[in-house]
Amino acid sequence: MSLSKLIGGGAEDGQGRRERRKEARPGELLDAALDLFVEKGFAATKAEEVAARAGVSKGTLFLYFPSKEELFKAVVRENISGRFQEWAQEFETFEDSTPEMVRYCMRIWWERIGATRASGITKLIISEARNFPDIAAFYQQEVINPGSKLIRRILQRGIDRGEFRPVDMDYAVFSIIAPMIFLIMMKHSLAPCAPQDYPLDPERYVSSQVEILLNGLCVRPEEARGGAAR
Repeated sequence: MSLSKLIGGGAEDGQGRRERRKEARPGELLDAALDLFVEKGFAATKAEEVAARAGVSKGTLFLYFPSKEELFKAVVRENISGRFQEWAQEFETFEDSTPEMVRYCMRIWWERIGATRASGITKLIISEARNFPDIAAFYQQEVINPGSKLIRRILQRGIDRGEFRPVDMDYAVFSIIAPMIFLIMMKHSLAPCAPQDYPLDPERYVSSQVEILLNGLCVRPEEARGGAAR
């Protein structure tokens, strides 16, 4: 191979790398923004900090996202709300019982969201919603509403199949959501500050919450009879 081809090939490679970096830049900005939003909160995060962490200029950031609010919305869509279509498809194709679906739902939520950086978004919303009602309304529309709708579908499936008793659906959804919120708040607030006082194992916690949710705390009549016989 001639020297000119080697030089030409190197130039093409360099151009390819630049083009690939340009294409990847929105993703790099979203990753940097997620880190900073979780670390510092919405109010304290500055656009120039996001740009600097992503290795680009502030002007480049605003080429893709015209404001910090739009950047935050893109972060939420990329990491949480954009996955609801995937989860809805899993609901449609799930073949096991509804109790197993609840177990699967809560376990997978932890693996895909709770155990990731994205879980910090929920803590951010809880902390700053009153000061930023627009982003709170966006989160309600993009995350809370579709999430609640999916949980309602799961509970209704169980009722329709005779696996769950009829419940007040408007409030039953909170029985699934609330344990997850607690786990997020522990992960992003008390636990990092005093880990020795809060040895919370997430997988064990989720498993415990699911079983209490599905079976309750009261001994069933048949279980009581079995215990007396023993």
